[in-house]
Amino acid sequence: MSGIEIRKITANIGAQVFGVDLTEPLDEKTATALRDALNAHKALVFSDVNLDDEGQQAFARHFGELTTAHPTVPAVDGAPNVLPVDSEGGRAANHWHTDVTFVLNPPQASTLRSLTIPPYGGETLIADSAAAYRDLPEPLRRLADDLWAEHTNDYDYAVPEETLDEEQAARRAQFTSITYRTAHPVVRVHPLTGERGLFVGGFAQRIVGLSTGESRKLLDLFQSYVTRPENVLRHRWSENQLVLFDNRITQHYAVDNYDGLPRRLHRVTVAGDVPVGVEGKESWSVEGDASHYTAVAA
Repeated sequence: MSGIEIRKITANIGAQVFGVDLTEPLDEKTATALRDALNAHKALVFSDVNLDDEGQQAFARHFGELTTAHPTVPAVDGAPNVLPVDSEGGRAANHWHTDVTFVLNPPQASTLRSLTIPPYGGETLIADSAAAYRDLPEPLRRLADDLWAEHTNDYDYAVPEETLDEEQAARRAQFTSITYRTAHPVVRVHPLTGERGLFVGGFAQRIVGLSTGESRKLLDLFQSYVTRPENVLRHRWSENQLVLFDNRITQHYAVDNYDGLPRRLHRVTVAGDVPVGVEGKESWSVEGDASHYTAVAA
């Protein structure tokens, strides 16, 4: 397809895409151009996409086999690959994270499509974890290269359990209805670009071989590089937009700053590979089988 245009949004992360009709199947040249753009910019923004759930799934399939909506959270009715991201469903994404890192092979890419947008607030922040790794002083890079972290969906919630109402407690119980624990490299090597990125975020709870207290200090230190403003795209949603981001080398955060007004996105994710660390070692599962959720991408 001729006429595709890619415009950078920030120096480190994000680009707008023009000249692609997502309602039509992508030809090989266009699909390759979008994959190259995703590798370069980590997050791509498409406006006026005119997609429904079927169209969003068809677009995401250009990048690989789809996962189901989530290992434990229900899908949109009649659409088992589509996860509703709804303000009425709580603020579960209101922390920095990479999608579903508590399973052995987290999604390689995520798509978010806007349905209902509040008149203000509700942005999605997306951070470049490769830029974060490059920002580390050399001694910290050497340290991070050798570390592994255990990720779990039974994570350290910012909101204490005793403060939850009945509905919030039920949602939390559903999210943790199957416990997952997986050990991943703190520095993940991207399988397509060879870039190294800090693979941490909210589901990373403990450094393998260290105490909880020691782990928290190191994880907070590495996380502070991921969330530097220079490494973050702050996307202000409009209706009828789609954002595609590389889940292997980014983190994201849904900002809860819209006074409880209606906000609804739909998420479709692409099955990923098993993460690999600097020395070529793969992640391993500690607890929980996610084969019902995702196949392992080649």
